[in-house]
Amino acid sequence: MKLSIVIVSYNTKELLADCLNSIKSAQKPADTEIFVVDNNSQDGTVDHLNQYFQWVKLIVNRKNLGFSKANNQALKKASSKYILVLNPDTKIAKDTIVSMINFMDKNLKVGIGTCRVLLANGKLDRDCRRHFPTPWRSLTHFSGISNLFSGSKLFDEYYMGYLKDDLEHEIDSCVGAFMFIRRSALEKIGLFDENFFFYGEDLDLCYRFKQSGYRIVYTPITTIIHYKGAASGMKSTSAHLTKATNQSKVRAIRESTRAMRLFYKKHYMQRYPWIVTWFIITTTYLVEIIRLAKNKTILNF
Repeated sequence: MKLSIVIVSYNTKELLADCLNSIKSAQKPADTEIFVVDNNSQDGTVDHLNQYFQWVKLIVNRKNLGFSKANNQALKKASSKYILVLNPDTKIAKDTIVSMINFMDKNLKVGIGTCRVLLANGKLDRDCRRHFPTPWRSLTHFSGISNLFSGSKLFDEYYMGYLKDDLEHEIDSCVGAFMFIRRSALEKIGLFDENFFFYGEDLDLCYRFKQSGYRIVYTPITTIIHYKGAASGMKSTSAHLTKATNQSKVRAIRESTRAMRLFYKKHYMQRYPWIVTWFIITTTYLVEIIRLAKNKTILNF
C-alpha cells in the first residue's frame, strides 16, 4: 500500500466533510486508506461519517485524547509506505497527493515533506515552514523585532521570513495540519510524544527526525487551504467557522503555551544557563496572559 491518510477530528463536522470530499476528488493511489479518529465530538460527526463517508476507517474515542494520542492510534494501524497526517480543517488540491508521493519517491533522504499551506485569507500559514524555537529566535519573534526587520536572516528566522515561499527549501519543522511522512523513518524515530496534548507535537516530531539525520523539506509544488483555528477558535481568519466554546478556547491557549514550555524543557533546557531558562519559561506565561486578554470572548467567560 502506498498511502495512509490520518485525520483527527473534534467538533468539526462540516469542515471534515469538506476535507474528505477534497480527498475523494484528488488523484491518488487506488488502495489509499483514510483513517478518521474522532475525539468524542458532540456535533454529530460520527453519525455523519457513518452515513456519508463509510469508506473511511473510523476510530471513535469516548473522550478527547488530544492530537498526539489520537493520531498515534491510527499511525499504529497504518501500513503504507507514506503517511499523510492531515487536519480536518484543510482542503487539498487534486494534485496534492500524487505530487507529494512523486516528491518523496525522488528524495529518499527526506523523512517529512510538506507543501505550501495557505490560510483562508490567502496568506501563507507561516507554521508550515519554520525554524526550531531557540531562545534567540523566540526573543526576536515574540518581541516583535522580526516584524521590524522582516526578511532579515538574523532577526526573521523564526518563520524563515528571509526565504521566499515559492522556492523549495529545507526547513526545521512543518505544521501538523499537513505532514507527509515516510513510514520507514517514523518506525525508527517513534510516534508523536503523547505528553503534548494539542500543540507542539509536530515540532517535537520534526526535531527528533532532524536529530536522527532525516531531512524535512518544504516544496511549493502543490497548495492546500488551512482553515486554521476553526477547531480551537483561536484564529480570526476562521472565527466565523468555529464552534469552539469559551472553555475550549481557554484550554487551547493554555495548551499552546504549555507546549512551548514542554518543548524547551525537553530539548533545550540542558543547553542554556538557568537565567535563559527562567526568561523563556516566564515569557511563555506572559504570552499566555496576553493571548487570553486579547480574546474578548474569553474575557467575558
